[in-house]
Amino acid sequence: MRGVDADLAHRRPAAGRHNIWELALHIAYWKYAVRRRLLRREDLSRFPRSPANWPSPPSRPDAKRWDEDRTILAGEHRALADVIAHFPPSLLAEPAGTKKRWTYGELIVGILVHDAYHTGQIQLLKRLLGPQRSSR
Repeated sequence: MRGVDADLAHRRPAAGRHNIWELALHIAYWKYAVRRRLLRREDLSRFPRSPANWPSPPSRPDAKRWDEDRTILAGEHRALADVIAHFPPSLLAEPAGTKKRWTYGELIVGILVHDAYHTGQIQLLKRLLGPQRSSR
């Protein structure tokens, strides 16, 4: 995440609201969860942060931990992109699990929309909480 240091990532817009760090880990987790579903494998190693859906950042900004968590996000992004690139088109209309709630194609579109939504939130938080820019 260009231009986001640990202090900015850890800053909250208001009490009880998610910060950039939490959003980044949440995005990473769902990339992992969708990749696992697309691979039809439950035996992948566990997601490295917890709780899974909204992992907790450290209680204080920590540059080393922020770098580690950004590395998790980048790795999950690359891994999911690779799985999608090699996903058999013939399976896109098939149910993506036993509950038959979504097809694999809908799952792929869903994670793309999920990423776009939360990335938009991060961009807003960067503008809201980041250094003031001079107007020209």
